[in-house]
Amino acid sequence: MVAKCTNYRKLKQEWPNNVYLARSKIQGLGLFAKRDIEMNAMVIEYIGEVIRNEVAERREKRYQERNRGVYMFRLDSDWVIDATMAGGPARYINHSCDPNCIAERIDLDREARIVIMSCRPICKGEELTYDYQFDFEDDTSKLPCLCSAPNCRKWMN
Repeated sequence: MVAKCTNYRKLKQEWPNNVYLARSKIQGLGLFAKRDIEMNAMVIEYIGEVIRNEVAERREKRYQERNRGVYMFRLDSDWVIDATMAGGPARYINHSCDPNCIAERIDLDREARIVIMSCRPICKGEELTYDYQFDFEDDTSKLPCLCSAPNCRKWMN
């Protein structure tokens, strides 16, 4: 745990040197590697407002009614990070069925945080992706996957 705390503090200072926003071939904007990133490196933190699940459900409905993109990350069954209105660049990481990153929860100073970790070496200029792992929903609510990976599941949920 000490190593993760030290790495996290280092990440907070270095993440602007790790990533940049650009047009994505997957969808909209994406987050890209500004430098080569080694495997198992902390790349960036997913930040936003930490809210209760019930509040997140209401907000998601309101965002969708206003045709606004929704950027939320579930911490657990009770808490969600809402990055829609106030969040960092990690909210622009697109989904892929063959990701180069994973999202990992760490607990630091009694607060849960989500850090994006590389799960393989990433080349400078490569788009960062992770598997959103959405819960399965009925066929009427399926979200098409646009990742174009050779192993694409065609749906994100």
